[in-house]
Amino acid sequence: MEETTTSGYATAFPRVLRRFALFAIAFSVVSITTGIFVNYAYGLTTLGPAAVWLWPVAAVGQILVVLVLAELAGHMPLAGANYQWSARLVGTRFGYAVGSLGVLYGAVGLPGIALIGLAPLTATVLGLDATDTTLLLVIAVLAIVLAYLVNIIRVQWAARVNNLAVFAEIVGTVVLSVVVLALWAHGHASTPDGGHGLGFLTTTNPGTPLADGIVGGALIGIFTLVGFEAAADMAEEAVDARRTVPRAMIAAAVISGVLGLVALIGFTVAIPDLAAVEASPVPLAAIAGYWLGPVLTKVFLVIVVFSMFALLVVAAASNSRLLFAMARDGLLPASTAMARVHPRTATPVTALVVSLIVCLLLLGYGTLDGQAFTVLVGATALVPYLAYLLTLGGYLARRRRLRTDGGSGFELGRAALPVATLALVWLVVVVAALSLPDAFRAADYVVLGGIALAGLWYVAVLRRRLRDGTAGLPDTTPTTTVVEAG
Repeated sequence: MEETTTSGYATAFPRVLRRFALFAIAFSVVSITTGIFVNYAYGLTTLGPAAVWLWPVAAVGQILVVLVLAELAGHMPLAGANYQWSARLVGTRFGYAVGSLGVLYGAVGLPGIALIGLAPLTATVLGLDATDTTLLLVIAVLAIVLAYLVNIIRVQWAARVNNLAVFAEIVGTVVLSVVVLALWAHGHASTPDGGHGLGFLTTTNPGTPLADGIVGGALIGIFTLVGFEAAADMAEEAVDARRTVPRAMIAAAVISGVLGLVALIGFTVAIPDLAAVEASPVPLAAIAGYWLGPVLTKVFLVIVVFSMFALLVVAAASNSRLLFAMARDGLLPASTAMARVHPRTATPVTALVVSLIVCLLLLGYGTLDGQAFTVLVGATALVPYLAYLLTLGGYLARRRRLRTDGGSGFELGRAALPVATLALVWLVVVVAALSLPDAFRAADYVVLGGIALAGLWYVAVLRRRLRDGTAGLPDTTPTTTVVEAG
């Protein structure tokens, strides 16, 4: 049985996503396979093998964050999660600021994964030229369009892709790392490094200042362990959302943290030649290739490609639900059209199409100026943490506003204040690490530019809409409880 929230909205989606599907959504958008594969080189070349021990630091910090967000999801299981939570705790204008960061994050992050991660790997698997920018653009466009088509047709199709991705993530990262580690244990004495023990995991790069190395090493986990609230973005399509969504978010964060550490230790201990692996553009592929040979390594790359595609699918769903949620409250251009759900497919088709067009435009811009795209993608590391920081700040300031009339499937109780405070401290540290160093200065300007665009829309149009009541949250006076089969 499913009890709807007293949110002031008419039911827009059928509730078809059950517990495992919600977990798969959160787990796939975190995607330890994608995150470790893309970011491992940075940590290895800055701090060295010791970077693996900063992964659990990031995992613990993000678990603190997810615990707070899970409580919010239990109270307010609504599409466009961070926007809705912030708006209902603090106010529509504050929610608009948080939601705008989410729109920026989705618009750049999805094409970034497609062009920088999925496209060159797909070309490599197919034996094509992975340096051909035109070819990479074609692959990225096809992957993005396909990911959005899956979502347009029916949300259950997207759920099936992500259900498979759970097993692909585990096999392609954790199982592979264990196999590689076992092969290393059997034949490590014959490696170019002459074999090394677990003490190798404490090795640091002497050429990098320790402070810079720590930041660089931590980025493996910081870049990867985000997005678990995607399950909450799909809350209006979830069965028993108040209970299943918070548990899916927590499970995804904890399991990703544990399995990611196992994978990092396995791959790092199995490094056959540190200098060669550090010089490789794809260190994990170099490690796997040494121990498994070309055929099994290609199988590994296929699994990674599928994991990245699954991430595109769930990111497309999450992006469109945020646009839908903000449009439903009249906060965006073309709000009336984007707030519609197609009666046959039960998906927000217009929001999906708008999100697709924005992604393709940014993809084209990034391809014309590769350096600009690298900067844009770098900005997406900072944006989600800013959104988390604002949401956590709103939670601490206005937690007593949490409504209890509909019940909640997850409560922190007396642990709420210490957990939220520690999570806020963690987020302040991460935001500082991602914005203060000179290496991230260009990305800072991109974020400021995105905020400026959101501010321009607010001043030019949205402020008037909010003032005359044509935009903003609906009346949330409790209504008759609706019960539907689950």
